[in-house]
Amino acid sequence: MYDMGTRKRALALVAQGRSLSSVSREMGISRYAIRSWQTRIEPVEHVGKPCPRCQEVPGPPENPAAYAYLFGLYLGDGCINAHHRGVYFMRVVLDNAWPGIIDACEGALRAVRPDNSVFRVRRQGCVVVTATSKHWPCLFPQHGPGPKHNRKIALEPWQQAIVDAHPWDFVRGLIHSDGCRITNWTTRVVAGERKRYEYPRYFFTNKSDDIRGLYTGTLDKLGIEWTHCTRDGNPYHISVAKKASVALMDAHVGPKH
Repeated sequence: MYDMGTRKRALALVAQGRSLSSVSREMGISRYAIRSWQTRIEPVEHVGKPCPRCQEVPGPPENPAAYAYLFGLYLGDGCINAHHRGVYFMRVVLDNAWPGIIDACEGALRAVRPDNSVFRVRRQGCVVVTATSKHWPCLFPQHGPGPKHNRKIALEPWQQAIVDAHPWDFVRGLIHSDGCRITNWTTRVVAGERKRYEYPRYFFTNKSDDIRGLYTGTLDKLGIEWTHCTRDGNPYHISVAKKASVALMDAHVGPKH
């Protein structure tokens, strides 16, 4: 009754996070039919360049710089979910306030797996940038059950080599997901008069000791001075406030956009 194009369009809408009921109403197709297609029609992964990690001699991802940036986003706001028949969804949840970061995330997903589908799901206050592939666990072996801060997060040697080669892309991805650039202020008494001073500062916040360690370890290699900053009793915050270090961060990361 329905051609393959119609069936795949319905499944693509469901893959974007839409409910069966909303897709059913939009397309005039019964929920039962859509549910049956989910078990019989495998989401298409276009034939193209194979997964670099699945070769006889595994190699780096398609675009190492884009991978380093996407890896930073994934460690902060990303997750990988299994679908059926061995297909996985990479999802990165980003605030609507930063359209430039949403565009950059989509660009990185397309660069790392150029032959796979990438789409956006709009939700209240955020956008979920999503890409399908059978090989996300190959490319992101940190994938596992439960929140990242409840499990070990360690880099494979090939991932460390990419981060070492593209450290600013990695740091930018981490800041774009779990960081920010703010303006702090303080007061000082000068010649008997109290004056207000403002200065820029970068914060990175993540509950995972391992992920914070990856961030600070990369900052160390870049010559960025940082400090732990406990806020509300939580030691989850890393601050970069020294003028020279902030200038370097501004040159390579900058405010969210």
